[in-house]
Amino acid sequence: MMAHYAYLNENNIVVAVTVGKDETELIDGLDTETYYAQGTSYIVKRTSYNADANGFRFNYAGIGYTYDPISDAFIAPMPNCGHDDLLLNDLKRWECAACDAIAERLDSIQNQS
Repeated sequence: MMAHYAYLNENNIVVAVTVGKDETELIDGLDTETYYAQGTSYIVKRTSYNADANGFRFNYAGIGYTYDPISDAFIAPMPNCGHDDLLLNDLKRWECAACDAIAERLDSIQNQS
């Protein structure tokens, strides 16, 4: 099996995501995160394509995402929707009540035709 790993800079921003060995395997006696960080200036954290289903670190890491060590979560960059109603929900995803209201209004207009 294979797993995915996110490389974090000193500000916990994801700068790269790579494929590596399964997280259950030791490599040269080291856990995979420690092994892949060797010889780099980065912190390495495993990420999962199945984060939605398994809840592992909440979201699959992407370049530009932030790793929150307190929540052990990858968080997407804050969208620029232009509203003050933007909040990070319990699943570590951005929500905007104003954007949701606009989308619902557009759906209702489209459904009337």
